[in-house]
Amino acid sequence: MTPAAPGELPCSLAGLPAAAEHHLELAGLAYTQDSVAETHLGEAMRIAPGHLAVQVGYYRYLFYKGRLKDALAQLDVCIGNAAAQSGLPADWRKAQPQDAEFGSYDAIWARFYLFALKAHGYIKLRLGDLEGGSEAIRKAMQLDPSDKVGAKILLEVVARQGRDDYD
Repeated sequence: MTPAAPGELPCSLAGLPAAAEHHLELAGLAYTQDSVAETHLGEAMRIAPGHLAVQVGYYRYLFYKGRLKDALAQLDVCIGNAAAQSGLPADWRKAQPQDAEFGSYDAIWARFYLFALKAHGYIKLRLGDLEGGSEAIRKAMQLDPSDKVGAKILLEVVARQGRDDYD
């Protein structure tokens, strides 16, 4: 895994080999051609398997293709990398508010961890796992009580399930 420099976004292209970046670009251009896009994503993963830009790119591809179970598995890889970079537990259930400055905009890896955790909860909800999705979102809110990543809205949607917007 390529660590980001202080203040650098974790999914930036810094440290990404040019060949992997090229394959990410080609995958994006071939988005509508699944086998071609996936070949390029696979090559990018082969060249730079630990680089977060590649891992996030692969996650986004899977998510936008509607392959939510695959996207969830790839997202968990991203959470693991964010955990390794920030010293947080790889198992997000074990994370505690004092483990990092989750509310600080300067704690880039901790914030990425939160965003990835929110995405994890969202995908679980989309897959129909209301309990698992809500658990992840509640954990994100516990870690970030000021809700800078906007997780609370997802719990509000779950709470309104089955009710009309005008109820």
